[in-house]
Amino acid sequence: MTRLRARFERASISPCRVSALLLASGLLAMAPASWAQVDLGPVTVGAGLQTSFTHAQPNGGTSTDSFAADHVRLYVSGPVIDGIKFMLNTDYDSTTNKIGVMDAAAQFSIAPQVNIWAGRFLPPSDRANMYGPFYSHEWKVYTDGIQDGYPFIFQGRDNGVLYWGDFMKKVKVSAGVFDGKSATGNAKILGAARVQIDFWDPEDGYYLNGTYYGDKNLLSIGGATQVQDGHTATTLDFLMEKKLPNKGVISIESEFSDYNRLGGYSSAYAKSIGVYGLGSYLFPMEVKMGKYSGKFEILGKYAKAEYTHGRTPSYDQKTTEINFNYVMKQFKARLMSFYLDQRYNRLVTNTWQVGLGLQIQM
Repeated sequence: MTRLRARFERASISPCRVSALLLASGLLAMAPASWAQVDLGPVTVGAGLQTSFTHAQPNGGTSTDSFAADHVRLYVSGPVIDGIKFMLNTDYDSTTNKIGVMDAAAQFSIAPQVNIWAGRFLPPSDRANMYGPFYSHEWKVYTDGIQDGYPFIFQGRDNGVLYWGDFMKKVKVSAGVFDGKSATGNAKILGAARVQIDFWDPEDGYYLNGTYYGDKNLLSIGGATQVQDGHTATTLDFLMEKKLPNKGVISIESEFSDYNRLGGYSSAYAKSIGVYGLGSYLFPMEVKMGKYSGKFEILGKYAKAEYTHGRTPSYDQKTTEINFNYVMKQFKARLMSFYLDQRYNRLVTNTWQVGLGLQIQM
């Protein structure tokens, strides 16, 4: 810094340069305000953290205790020119211990009914993939053999081009083509499509939530499919959420999945089908804990998945999850305790887990 400051102090400015600078300043002052100041809107920068403690006990094995930074994310988005935005999100994944590019997309907004995205982002798929771990309702998301079994490059994302649109604030349609080789190893194009109907309150935008904590009365049904080289992955999902007269909130979520030689949770089996049901109740009372204020929530989930057309024999997976949560500021601050029990009729060891998870976002 000292060296730079001395260099500027020694510089001399000639009278001609002074005149030129004054003339340029005058021209800028006389320029129309609309030319001098173009406000395209703010650039948004955010971050998210999910961290947890887990005690795991396999049947007949040795228990383990672990602390993990499950996800650490950075979010950046903002306008380029009117009607075009850029989105860049990264994620640290504790499974791989690496930081990866999650989203990197050019977003063209022509009208509510016409939006085009290009780059890397979530392709049309099930609701569970469209909300991801930070906007899911339960803590141990993607452990049931059903949710988001679609193929992907990183954190559910693929590279490609997408169209999506909202119609009458009730029907959401999306379709796109994606790079198959990076997602599945097959160089053929991967096609994806989703249709969703919101019978009560609408859901804005392309990405979704697993719950709205009472901000919306929601009754939504969605169907999605992906196709590559004759192989298919198909899901149907349902979410109902209702704020009660006592200001408590009930939520019911379910999904059916059919992964037919595309995606799935086990590469050793060509097909898997499954279904789950989830129910929750958010208590209406605000409970203070020192400086903090929040609401308690109880959540339960049961899932069953069947893996077939692969190694002999086939097998079933049954998953039970229970959460008891303290929701301080919805997805920005929540503390979630969990119990997860995974049982198999053969081949895979039964395991149960208990733990505590913390999520913050800004």
